[in-house]
Amino acid sequence: MKRILDCSSSDFRKMTRRELLDAIAGSEGRTIACETIGAITPMLGDVTNAEFAAAMGADILLLNMFDVQRPHIQGLPKVPPEEVVRKVKELTGRPVGINLEPVEQVLSSQDPEENMWAMTDGRKATLANAERAADMGVDFILLTGNPGIGVTNGAIEQTLRLYRDALGDRMILAAGKMHASGILQEGAEKIITPEDISAFAAAGADIILLPAPGTVPGITVEYVRQLVQHAHSLGCLTITAIGTSQEGADVATIRQIALMCKMTGTDIHHLGDAGYGGIALPENIQAYSIAIRGIRHTYRRMAGSVNR
Repeated sequence: MKRILDCSSSDFRKMTRRELLDAIAGSEGRTIACETIGAITPMLGDVTNAEFAAAMGADILLLNMFDVQRPHIQGLPKVPPEEVVRKVKELTGRPVGINLEPVEQVLSSQDPEENMWAMTDGRKATLANAERAADMGVDFILLTGNPGIGVTNGAIEQTLRLYRDALGDRMILAAGKMHASGILQEGAEKIITPEDISAFAAAGADIILLPAPGTVPGITVEYVRQLVQHAHSLGCLTITAIGTSQEGADVATIRQIALMCKMTGTDIHHLGDAGYGGIALPENIQAYSIAIRGIRHTYRRMAGSVNR
């Protein structure tokens, strides 16, 4: 088994769901996942934010606000809609996941002129959308909620059961929230609890998503450490997420969050998409990577050709 630290593009192309999970676990908390938005103008204009994140050291790419019914990523060379994800994987040499949102009732405005997070049908966590994502080459689905959308932990659990039964081993399933997503009674320490983790694991989650310490009020290193230990005891990996725009903070803050996440024992470190917009600040991706795995592994990931 290769660690994800040692994997090249050709390794990722032939990995099964189980092999990718084992490669992450084998890297002992040194895996970086970066979230990007393809629906807005990329920071570099004609180069996608996904490519930029990969170039700065991301091991895994997560596409936020990706509409599987109308797949489009700005900056990507023209390809048929059903080939968009495979083209991202070809250009970056990285595994690619998407967010889908198990929303029962949208709580925020659905007018895109008023709300950049306005829900579309292709972002909803329906079985048809999940199956479409699998057919497009998506490696994993994260069941979560964007700001103000209104995703509950109960809806996440129900969707996990549906997906695991229908998709089997086709897809890695991750689940959790990095902020309240508009559900105030699931804010602060109630964003995710040990009981939620047990329910998600029983429903078929491979990876449990947790807010990174210091990113949400009340979320401390000690609290997240307990949640990580509980998830590991149930056979799940964990991903600590920065989903409160601190991916656009100064480098010193990013390093502090990185080390706090490392102390929790997490397997994957997530940086959100809110730097200037659509991607974390590039220097923060690199600084985070160096903080948790040093120069050698960071530069190796940055420098490795997608043709390897």
